[in-house]
Amino acid sequence: MGSAVVHGFCFLDVLVGNFGMSCGDDDFYVDIYCPPSKRSKIGAPFTFGENVSSQEQEPSINVLPDECLFEIFRRLPGSERSSCACVSKHWLMLVSNIAKTDICRTTSTLSLKAKGDANTSSTENGVSYNDVDMISGDNEDAEVEYDGHLTRCLEGKKATDVRLAAMAVGTANLGGLSKLLIKGCKPIVGVTDLGMSAIARGCPSLRDLSLWNLSSVTDESLVQIARGCSMLEKLDLSHCPLISSKGLIAIAKSCPNLTYLSIEACPMVENESLQAIGKGCPKLQSISIKDCPLVGDNGIAGLVSSASALRRVKLQKLNISDFSLAVIGHYGKAITNLSLSSLHNVSEKGFWVMGNAKGLQALSSLIVTSCGGITDMSLESMGIGCSNLRQLFLSKCWLVSDNGLAAFSKVAEHLESLHLEECNRITQLGMVSAVSNCRGKLKSLALVKCRGVKDMDMDACVLSPCNSLRSLTIRNCPGFGSSSLAMVGKVCPQLENLDLSGLLGITDSGLLPIIEGNEAGLVQVNLSGCLNLTDEVVLAISRLHGETLEVLNLDGCRKVTDLSLPTIADCCLFLRDLDLSNCAISDSGIAALADGEKLHLQVLSLSGCSKISNRSLPFLTKLGMTLLGLNLLDCGSVSSSTLESLMGSLWRCDILC
Repeated sequence: MGSAVVHGFCFLDVLVGNFGMSCGDDDFYVDIYCPPSKRSKIGAPFTFGENVSSQEQEPSINVLPDECLFEIFRRLPGSERSSCACVSKHWLMLVSNIAKTDICRTTSTLSLKAKGDANTSSTENGVSYNDVDMISGDNEDAEVEYDGHLTRCLEGKKATDVRLAAMAVGTANLGGLSKLLIKGCKPIVGVTDLGMSAIARGCPSLRDLSLWNLSSVTDESLVQIARGCSMLEKLDLSHCPLISSKGLIAIAKSCPNLTYLSIEACPMVENESLQAIGKGCPKLQSISIKDCPLVGDNGIAGLVSSASALRRVKLQKLNISDFSLAVIGHYGKAITNLSLSSLHNVSEKGFWVMGNAKGLQALSSLIVTSCGGITDMSLESMGIGCSNLRQLFLSKCWLVSDNGLAAFSKVAEHLESLHLEECNRITQLGMVSAVSNCRGKLKSLALVKCRGVKDMDMDACVLSPCNSLRSLTIRNCPGFGSSSLAMVGKVCPQLENLDLSGLLGITDSGLLPIIEGNEAGLVQVNLSGCLNLTDEVVLAISRLHGETLEVLNLDGCRKVTDLSLPTIADCCLFLRDLDLSNCAISDSGIAALADGEKLHLQVLSLSGCSKISNRSLPFLTKLGMTLLGLNLLDCGSVSSSTLESLMGSLWRCDILC
């Protein structure tokens, strides 16, 4: 039966010795102290009662009511209490009901000898071997150090009430649980309020709780968490349809140390819960609310106006209006990061008022996605009101044009990073104006999927170099060609990171001026999908920037051949990541890379290189002395035996095949 049962028997014996020999009508084992008289010839236990022949009767401790078992368990030391929890699901649930305040620490512990291994679980009673690991803490994969405490993650079918109860019991002896993430499965009802209540009672040190896709968890779980885990600092709720304002109000009343709150797709959360959070959590620094249809202006306004320490705000897919933006602009004096996405009821007036309120003096990062209220006028207003703005990210803001971008870049005195994605009214002229106006400050410029950016006459602009620009990204802009690229080369002589992926129209003649005119030395170059580039560009990059180049991506450059690889091997001393996927590379090129004594690649991608065969095995083995990652997907000429040989010899390298 195990040591835990023996402990129960001995405690029962004490009760029997004090209150009489009978504990009901059932037979029970006698295990009390008697002076030795004569050795018994029969090893079977003595029984009282009429049915003497029955040898498989239930132990007497199991007929005790749960109240008595609870009193027994709460008087045991921690390790013995955990052993009791391993016996059966019934005992596990009883032990998990013991809160920290219920544990009796003054009662002396009886010195007992174990008669078995209580860590052996019984699947018939509902406790599996994995659940025993959760109790005993022997599962190394389930626990890691997190800020001096334990963190656990339960996903899919493993997210059950039994495991949560086992976790609550087991982690108490290992320093306490600090972080818990539960990812449920919608078709399976795994975690309910019963399991969450066990966590609330057994894990008072919990500081970080994430509940995702839990359809059966209700407000009662949050009420219990608030009652037992007052040290909670981070709460993340995603797709929990039964959680409403009641649970969040309980958190607001009992968890004053809450600093981070994220709510996504919780349709029953209403305004009053956010108002309570703003008033009851003075340390709140980050709030993220997404796709909560009952959250409106009153909730956002009440939260922002009360939470004076709020620094990060993310609002997405909410039914809020211009009023909320006006409150943010007036009361958000501590906000440094603001993200607004898919706010379809917010107009130009809301953004204009938010900027002119001049309360966002600390704002350094602004992200606006799919908001029709961002226009040229409102963008300029934001630039004026947010005087310390350093990062601007605009995505799918179709009403912003060159005029608004030029006006914003003039008033945004500290702008360092500008990212424009799917802003189709922005043209080459607007980009050049932004670079010219931010000369000496702008460090990063990105244009992604901007269809309005097209080749234009270079004489139409008065070009002046921007020596501060270090990173340039022009990705998937179909109208951007070689003439525009040559003009960019004159404007940006100090580039270190260059990303031109997906530009089908650029050629060697357009890219060479940037490579040859660069003064700082390129560090990261991404040319993936540039179908018209040849070995000439790769040779120029290797020779002119080999001493600084660390990352080179040539994925899809079909005209790049083995001719480039000897120069890469000889000149690129610090190159650690090389992507040659879907290039015209053969075994000869791999051999040339392997011959480079100064080359120390860490990641090599050869996906889709059909000309690479089994002959490259010795060369790849030699390169593998430094490799940590090797991609050989869709290399049809490489046999499975060669791949197995590589996996055996390159045991340090992660090989995709």
